[in-house]
Amino acid sequence: MLRALEWILLGIGSASAIVFGVCRHRPARIGPWLLLAGSIVSCAVGDVFFAIDERWISDLCYYAMFVLVAAGLLQLTRNGAILVDRARLIDLLALACATLLIVWVFMIGDSGGIGQISAAYVIGALLLVGVAARLKVAAGRNVSATLLLVGAVGVLASDIAFPLYESWVTELGYVVLYVTWGAAALHPSMTGLTRPTPARPTPWRGHWAAMLGISVATPPVVLLIEAVTGTVRDGVVIAVAGGITLTLAITRLADSVAQSNQALGRERVLREASAALVAAADVPAVDEAVRAAVGGLMPAQAVQKIVFATDDRQLTLESLPPSAGPHPRSWWVEESDNDHATLVCPLWLEPLAVARPSGGALVLAGSRDVLTATRDALEVLAGQAALALDRISLVEAVGRRDSDLYLRAVIRNTADIMLVIDEDQRIRYASPALRKLLGVDELAPLTTLYELVHPDDRPQIRRALAGEGDAVLLCALQRPDDSQVLVEATYRDLREDRLVQGFVVTMRKATIGHRPDEQIRPIEHVDELPAWINRRSAQHKFRF
Repeated sequence: MLRALEWILLGIGSASAIVFGVCRHRPARIGPWLLLAGSIVSCAVGDVFFAIDERWISDLCYYAMFVLVAAGLLQLTRNGAILVDRARLIDLLALACATLLIVWVFMIGDSGGIGQISAAYVIGALLLVGVAARLKVAAGRNVSATLLLVGAVGVLASDIAFPLYESWVTELGYVVLYVTWGAAALHPSMTGLTRPTPARPTPWRGHWAAMLGISVATPPVVLLIEAVTGTVRDGVVIAVAGGITLTLAITRLADSVAQSNQALGRERVLREASAALVAAADVPAVDEAVRAAVGGLMPAQAVQKIVFATDDRQLTLESLPPSAGPHPRSWWVEESDNDHATLVCPLWLEPLAVARPSGGALVLAGSRDVLTATRDALEVLAGQAALALDRISLVEAVGRRDSDLYLRAVIRNTADIMLVIDEDQRIRYASPALRKLLGVDELAPLTTLYELVHPDDRPQIRRALAGEGDAVLLCALQRPDDSQVLVEATYRDLREDRLVQGFVVTMRKATIGHRPDEQIRPIEHVDELPAWINRRSAQHKFRF
């Protein structure tokens, strides 16, 4: 009874440590760790019944422990976990199970006379060590993975040593299992074992498929050989090995079918999105196509927010790309919640950066596992969206250029002064009459309207162009020789026009016989001028 109490305390302590570690560190997936905690409880219950000589109940508990352990470790190899090459692991486990069956039946078994070693326990422990070792190789210097491997090796050592010599020394392997697995959950590195990682597609290899087929066929062949040669002595072992290999084969097949269906679904969604983006004529159409594609790639409940920003100025500081080095295809925005994350896919194509230097990004917030699994497809979608935006920008630029060329050809010899100004106040086009009025041959590249206007009139120009709508104002243009000329400027706000996207300004020299809202007769004396002309003259009496 005292030994039973010891196993109960060890099991409860180890399972409680796993649950506490899950609550404290909050891994991306808690399912594998809860299954490991259940296996610890099952093992402790089996040890208790073994201590009170209820062997058949203890055997059931031990078998249940191996099932829970296998399920937990396979959960760590699921799509999105640290072990991304799960198909190769399943093939190797099936081959190992078939090989161990052959070794036990034909080399050890009942004819070997090696104590009371349980074949089922040894096979289960070897498979457990194999999975833990593969997990350790994938995790690298992960402390939790190392502790899980140490516990698995302890179980294998005790399963072999305890039937040969029953003592507290040979039971230490089970104690190591309880201690190391509880410590593995308490260590902060346990979150790294379930951190989402994009899965790599496994190419078809004929020899791997043949190896899996041979592994599945081995238990029936062994059973047939025993039945033909005499009495079936290892029926339980053959049944256990056959069930394990068949389960592994079904898992392998299910993974292949799931990967194929996911690939076909994503290919169809990306193909439809590509067609919609090619037909998109403006930014809202691109936005609609991108959102529809995201809805096809990810479940609705897995997406919390979608932001389609066509300008870096619309993004938060955390969503901006790294300042140094080349732009990555995507990056994560760090969050405190391990279950949810924010993925940023830039709308940036290096060869076409000149056409649309504003950048932008597709920002998605939602389930970390789903975002990790669909990251590659989302990067492709963002690239297609960037290509569509660049195409639209280039088409609009060509349209504006053709419009400017047409306008230049029409008003080349007119006396009217016409300017087309971008939203940043830079002059995109100016009629030849402006150069003639200013007395210059050419305007400097990237010249702004502010630079042409006298400093006293720049505030009103800034206020006028900062607002919305059309208006008429009077201002003085400054020539290179510091002389000024008074002009009447009529501007129209066409920033929302798809072809213009700026201001159209028409100028002409202001005379005493004209004001923006009325015509007045010519007057010879200044005293007879209207009040608006007198005010203008007083304001500029030192400039003209």
